[in-house]
Amino acid sequence: MSLALIVGATITVLCSRSAVASTPLPAPVAQVARAFKVPESAVSVWVQRIGEPQPRVAFNADMPRNPASVMKLVTSFAALEALGPAFTWKTEFHLAQPLRPDGSTDELWVRGGGDPFLVLEDHWRMLGALRERGLTRIERNLVFDVSAFDLPPEDPGAFDGQPDRIYNVLPHPFLVNFNAVRFRIQARTQGGVEVAAVPALPNLRIDNRLQRGAGACGGFQNGVVFAVRDDTRRDNAVLEGRFPAACREYELSRTVLQPESYAWGLFDLQWRQQGGELKGGWRVGVLPADIGTPFHVHRSRPLGEIIRSVNKSSNNVMTRHLELALGAERYGRPATPAKGQRAILDVLRERGVDTRGIVIGNSAGLSREGRITARQLSAILGAAWNSPYMPEYASSLALAGLDGTMRNRFRNSPATGRMHIKTGRLDDVSAVAGYVTAASGQRFLAVVLVNAPDAHRGSGEELQDALLQWVHDRH
Repeated sequence: MSLALIVGATITVLCSRSAVASTPLPAPVAQVARAFKVPESAVSVWVQRIGEPQPRVAFNADMPRNPASVMKLVTSFAALEALGPAFTWKTEFHLAQPLRPDGSTDELWVRGGGDPFLVLEDHWRMLGALRERGLTRIERNLVFDVSAFDLPPEDPGAFDGQPDRIYNVLPHPFLVNFNAVRFRIQARTQGGVEVAAVPALPNLRIDNRLQRGAGACGGFQNGVVFAVRDDTRRDNAVLEGRFPAACREYELSRTVLQPESYAWGLFDLQWRQQGGELKGGWRVGVLPADIGTPFHVHRSRPLGEIIRSVNKSSNNVMTRHLELALGAERYGRPATPAKGQRAILDVLRERGVDTRGIVIGNSAGLSREGRITARQLSAILGAAWNSPYMPEYASSLALAGLDGTMRNRFRNSPATGRMHIKTGRLDDVSAVAGYVTAASGQRFLAVVLVNAPDAHRGSGEELQDALLQWVHDRH
């Protein structure tokens, strides 16, 4: 979205919505803002006791701001409300011909349904189910039907120039293990450096150029430089640099291969480990209408469990899969981002949230375009609290001092475990939103959005902690 459109949306919101009477920032928060030279105009805050009609604090509450990953609260709320906690994604397997008496088939069709969490152990169980149904040998290819999504071309490195980082992996109807490989780097006793890949995909080449270096263990990636050669196949992982002699072991996770190639490699690896045979490669196709009923249907983990990874770990691609599923369920396949965003806004309006001025941009918050106000976020938190699915939603948020992205904040303090919070951070953006159980036992909604130069470097988090601590202690 252009700057002119964002400014226009801001003016529309400010001029058309009757504002709650503004309140000053709580003194501890204002003090932190002054100490870090964060202008108060760059901060929005909303604090409201659950059950009360008016907020205790409403500061710049109607100013649209970039929420970073706090946008996941919007997407996960809409998906949970519309799809329900028992919703699952289907991966279908079809045989081109009936299974032969010897357990073989020519080609195995795999129709991806957008499972957001098809990790190694689930993939292993899925292949085990095929073996239990009698399939032992695939004479030719795996055929991937990826028609469930219709996505515009997208560069995974467009946001920050890091296409190999797992947080930048793109949605895909048959996304297996996030297209990720964990590279285990170990210093050999006799000298040199050893690199092993987990999983050990047969179609991934590892070019190990690492050398032993002097000095203490530490520094950026322990001196390891990672790159994927060949932008088309992405099948050549190069590791170079000097691995400090003082380091025994280091692990680095990155995305490799194209999704279908990764899926074929993992299938080949785990299928052979289970005693199966795969003699061909892979291709992409659209499942013929007359091919018949599925040989096997694998169902994902339920949405009520999925959103815990979405919000606690702030998983970007899983969030985008929620958006796509919601769009497809409401407006039919193929899933598109436009359908997903339309569906999200529809659900918010149906639950009483004023959506004027909201710009989703990227449903996971990995965007410079996203805009939402503190008031709107509080309305979503309030609607979620009054939902039958409140326990699933609230428990998906990180617990202060205990887990997720809040595990290192408020540790070993009276506030430990008393805040369910979603965090967000991009360059110059820092945000939190969620629920706080105060020392008195009263429960509050709390939102802090900071859009200011270097807010992500610590000042934003200090402001948030001051506000959250104030809510916990004073109420």
